[in-house]
Amino acid sequence: MSTTQANALDMEQLFEVRRVLSPDGTLVGPEPDLTPDQLKDVYRWMVYLRVFDQRSLNLSRQGRMGTFAPFGGQEACQVGSAYWLAKGKDWIFPTYRDHGAMQVLGVPTKNIMRYYMGDEQGSKAPEGVNAFPISIPIATQLVHAVGAAWAAKIKKEDTVTVGYAGDGGTSPGDFHEALNFAAVYNTATVFFIQNNRYAISTPNAKQFKTKTIAQRSLAYDIPGVRVDGQDVLAVLQVMKEAVDRARSGGGPTLVEALTFRYGPHTTPDDPKKYRTQEELEEWQAKDPIERLRKYLVSKGIWSDADEQAVYDWAKETVNAAVEAAEAEPRPSVDAMFDYLYEKPTPELERQREYLKAYLAKKSQGEAKTHG
Repeated sequence: MSTTQANALDMEQLFEVRRVLSPDGTLVGPEPDLTPDQLKDVYRWMVYLRVFDQRSLNLSRQGRMGTFAPFGGQEACQVGSAYWLAKGKDWIFPTYRDHGAMQVLGVPTKNIMRYYMGDEQGSKAPEGVNAFPISIPIATQLVHAVGAAWAAKIKKEDTVTVGYAGDGGTSPGDFHEALNFAAVYNTATVFFIQNNRYAISTPNAKQFKTKTIAQRSLAYDIPGVRVDGQDVLAVLQVMKEAVDRARSGGGPTLVEALTFRYGPHTTPDDPKKYRTQEELEEWQAKDPIERLRKYLVSKGIWSDADEQAVYDWAKETVNAAVEAAEAEPRPSVDAMFDYLYEKPTPELERQREYLKAYLAKKSQGEAKTHG
């Protein structure tokens, strides 16, 4: 294919958005191969994560939690991307906005809250839960996901890894290096990119010229797909295909999920400065939770009583996690230095002593001021 021919292609048509449910909850695609119990389980997860997200946002604003990255509006992506992964076998490599997927995989809510309260131990997944710590640097976790999949391949294990990023995470070189390595070595990696339209405040149009993120798969000769990220059934279908392909030796897949975060990038951010109320309302009309609820009701497997019960359960469970997280003792200064390595490196030891000396000096200064 010549450059002229490639340019003539409409990438939005070539990478058509996969969809199962319309915003009003009616089927527009093939009915999913899910039992009624599985459908209700997926719905409960999305409701739970919405309640968790809002409570965490409130805790941050109350000063009971540090800076928090909310994912409200992206619940379908969080649940659908992790739902089919084999616990204890597959791995996820999350960003700071993928703590919903971490919980679906088995990381306790209390751990996530402890992390955002400043405790390094909150990043430690329980035994048998294969979730790497939350990554703050942008796109580095994609390289880690490929490396882990390559290691599993060398060991002849059928492990699948999922590397998460937002649209902003497709701009650094790590994204391209990860795709290239995964393609060349045919690793069992799924790149799950949540395109919520803004890299903090930078819109897609000022970030890349391509019409889609999925089309970048062409350069690496791997499958690429776009999916309606507000349609959890579509996300589930796309991810099942990608996970099954990876596990059977078919190699990596690039998934672009079109979604939207309702709240700020992180709690210090003000989204009203870079996007309109009309845009927010447009996406809220496509709400992933409401979309699935309408579908469940239409199938006769969900009632008003079920709705009340699931929200009551979610609130009680999240409240219990808050109490458990706040009951934990505050971490010592040593915790962040002792967490990563069995034996801290000389450089970490120097940093430890510097921080302790700084805090001691600061404490003495405050004591004199108040004295």
